[in-house]
Amino acid sequence: MHPAARTRTRTTLRTGPMPVPQPRTRRVRSLIDADALRVLHRAARVLLDDLPELTDRLLAVLREQEPAYRTALENDHTGTWQEAYRSLRHSVTSLLDPRGSREAAHRCTWRIGVARAEQGLPLDALLHAFRLGGSLVWQRLVEETARAEPEDIRLLVHVATDVWNFVDEHCTLVADAYRQAERQLAWRRENRARLLAAALLEGTSRIADLPETAEGLGLPEHGRYLVVAVACGRPQDLTGVRAAAPAHGDGTYWHTGVEADYGIVLLGEGAPGQDPRDPLDPLAALGLPAEGAPGRRVGIGDAVTGLAAVGDARRTADLALSICPPEGGTVRLAEHLPEALVGSCPELGATLTEQVLGPLLRLEPADRDVLLDTLVAWFACEGSAQRAGERLYCHRNTVLNRLRRCEQLIGRSLARPHDVVEIGLALTARRLRHG
Repeated sequence: MHPAARTRTRTTLRTGPMPVPQPRTRRVRSLIDADALRVLHRAARVLLDDLPELTDRLLAVLREQEPAYRTALENDHTGTWQEAYRSLRHSVTSLLDPRGSREAAHRCTWRIGVARAEQGLPLDALLHAFRLGGSLVWQRLVEETARAEPEDIRLLVHVATDVWNFVDEHCTLVADAYRQAERQLAWRRENRARLLAAALLEGTSRIADLPETAEGLGLPEHGRYLVVAVACGRPQDLTGVRAAAPAHGDGTYWHTGVEADYGIVLLGEGAPGQDPRDPLDPLAALGLPAEGAPGRRVGIGDAVTGLAAVGDARRTADLALSICPPEGGTVRLAEHLPEALVGSCPELGATLTEQVLGPLLRLEPADRDVLLDTLVAWFACEGSAQRAGERLYCHRNTVLNRLRRCEQLIGRSLARPHDVVEIGLALTARRLRHG
């Protein structure tokens, strides 16, 4: 190579593009962060030795500002102090070793949230305690730095965000733990209430369980009660019934069953907001419309005294429900006692039907149905052949002729009260049996 060329090459290598200098701000920032951490760690190590005093300060402020913690300290001062001490210790330790202490700090905070939910301490008070604890830790860090190295206080500004992020993180964590525990407690209470209500309605409650049952259902142990049984034509229709029911604790309790739902209703004196001079409408108390809904069958049983007798009230409600028309309606047992008597013993009802209506039932279906419909219409119209004829779209004389034929077939007279009672009960028994 020509010497001049070598010279040009060396010159080019020497005078080529210079590397871009790195910004100095990152290096300066790193130095500031390192100094800030050094100051933070120095103060935090002092705080670890002063934790008992810091715990006392926290509880003193909580006693003054939070009535819920005042009560907690009166009931369990040692346990509350130890809880606060552990939480503060994890807070300060996390300043020294964030990664190594993270899981232990989270477990501690979670346990506190669960325990305080189980004890019924308000969540607002718990969150205030955590924020107050974080505030006191920060205040002590500043105090200690001002005492030891006043000129280093400015460096704490660079770690303030980390300190308060830790406080916010644990406030969120303790709130999550509290709410999850609260949901679990509510589920347990509701499940326990369902079990107690089921035993009450079945009549299998133990006398020793009645005070707990009264508290769990929000009903007095010695009130007067009746039970309303509700069944719908389609299972999904029960959803609307349950949604319409008020929450328990207002003199009612709604229990979801398999084939029917049951409303326990407090009656008379002792029912919240109830004038003892006025009868309580159980349907209104349960949020059910008086006119009912298509296909919805409602049975209202007899009133009983005391929660221990609610099983008897449920049985009478079931009996009332059993004599409800298939198309729907509301039956109050007290207003349908003859039907209830027949419905309470299906075997006797079947025997009565056969003895009274047997010859008529063995006719050809078309002839049988005409005569049965005429009998039913005559009873429904309170013995008026004229109105029965209007209902059946025939002349009254046609009704009378059919009735005379019925009398001849069954050997009974519609003019004799005893025979009328037997025929009416037999028709009811057949309706209940065949729908």
